[in-house]
Amino acid sequence: MKKIIYTLITTFIGVSFNAQVLSNGAITNQYPNENIFLDASTNNNSTLNDGKGLLFPSTDLTIFTFKTESLDGINFPSAYDGMVVYNTATGNTVAGNGVVTAVTPGFYYFFNPGQSTDISAGKWLPMSEKTNITTSETPTRTSINNSQVYAVKGTFAATGTSTAVNIPSPDGMKSIYGITIYKSGSGVVYSRDLYSYTLGKAEGNAVTGSQSMSVVYPAGTYDYVLEYLK
Repeated sequence: MKKIIYTLITTFIGVSFNAQVLSNGAITNQYPNENIFLDASTNNNSTLNDGKGLLFPSTDLTIFTFKTESLDGINFPSAYDGMVVYNTATGNTVAGNGVVTAVTPGFYYFFNPGQSTDISAGKWLPMSEKTNITTSETPTRTSINNSQVYAVKGTFAATGTSTAVNIPSPDGMKSIYGITIYKSGSGVVYSRDLYSYTLGKAEGNAVTGSQSMSVVYPAGTYDYVLEYLK
C-alpha cells in the first residue's frame, strides 16, 4: 500500500492536496473531520476535457503473497482489509494468503473484516458489477454469513426414463446454494429446483424435480449453473 501512496504523491506533484500530506512515509490527516481521504482534484485545468485518472498498479494474484510480518495490529490494523488491486492473471490465489480463490483479470479487493493480525479467513473478491460464470470455479458477488458463494457451469443428460442425473460436486463444495437449469442451447430457464442432491456421489448424485416431488425430465441435454458454498 505504501507504494501506491508514493505513486500518488509523485504523480500529483504541483496539485493542491486539501486533505493529506506525506510525513515520514505515513499519511497524516490535516483535516480529521472531513470525509475525504485523498483529494487530488485541481482547478488548474486549461480545458474542460483535460481530465485526470488514477492508474492502479497491476498485480498477478496467482503468485501474489502478503507480507504478514508487518501485521502487528498497529501499523496495519486492518490486516489488508479493503486493499484494492488490478489483477492481470487467470488461476487461483496462493495458498496461505487467505482463502484460495479463482481469479480472472480485473479489479479485486481483499475482504478481511474485523482482523488486525490474521489474513487466513480473508479472500479476494471481484469489484466488477457482473460475474462471468464459466466451466471453472467462479467467485460470485454473494456471501452468506461471510462465506463466499461460488458458481460453475455444466451440462447433464436426461434419459427420459429416470429422475437421476449426474451433476458433479466441485472440489471443496460443502453445500449447494442454488441451481438454475436451462434447455441446452436455448438460454431458456427450465427449472430452479432439484428434488435432491448428494455431495461426492460419482453417478446419479442429483434427482430432478422440485423439493416436494421428483420428476422425470424429457430426454435431452441440459445446461446448468450450480451455486455452492465451500
